[in-house]
Amino acid sequence: MKNFIFDVDGTLIDTIGMYIPALQTTLAKHGYERKYTDLTKLFGITALDALRDAGVKSDEIQPIFKEWFTLAYQNDDKVSVFDGIEEILSQLYAIPDIKLVIATSKTEDEFVNEFLPKFSIANYFDAYVTAGDTKKHKPEPDPILAGLKKVNANPDESMYIGDTISDLTAAHAAGIKFGSALWGSAQPENLGKADFPLKQPRDLMKLV
Repeated sequence: MKNFIFDVDGTLIDTIGMYIPALQTTLAKHGYERKYTDLTKLFGITALDALRDAGVKSDEIQPIFKEWFTLAYQNDDKVSVFDGIEEILSQLYAIPDIKLVIATSKTEDEFVNEFLPKFSIANYFDAYVTAGDTKKHKPEPDPILAGLKKVNANPDESMYIGDTISDLTAAHAAGIKFGSALWGSAQPENLGKADFPLKQPRDLMKLV
């Protein structure tokens, strides 16, 4: 493999504990009682899509979205890079002809203002795609296809690494291989069709 495209949340950084409790609290405040385990199924898609899938009425989506993220970012100090990620990214980055790309469901504002300045691992990537770059989002293939295009990647030499079923579905719909980030997945039982089950980040070096 020469092109490694990464999801962010649940794959590079551990954020489920920041987003999901805040989502559950915010939804309950507005009369939408949801189980925590059900909400973890919404992890990995765009925030607006998650609220739609949670049954939030269309006229409430934007205010609930703002309230949810305000609450979530009160706990952003708890977010950390998964063990082994920085080491493996530095090794891949050092290999000639390897391209590293991000395709995330984060908004551009969140990605640019929160992820890029806070996490030095961002420096290893050649390109990134955020929610605003495509009209359709995961589980549709559009973000991954946009990432491939940005680095002129051959799909046969490319793979997507993610932690959710929407990541797997998007990768296969894009015509590339999928590596399951089992170190960060909240629902690893859904990733049985992964082409490459990855227990630890270092497993990626077996694919180079």
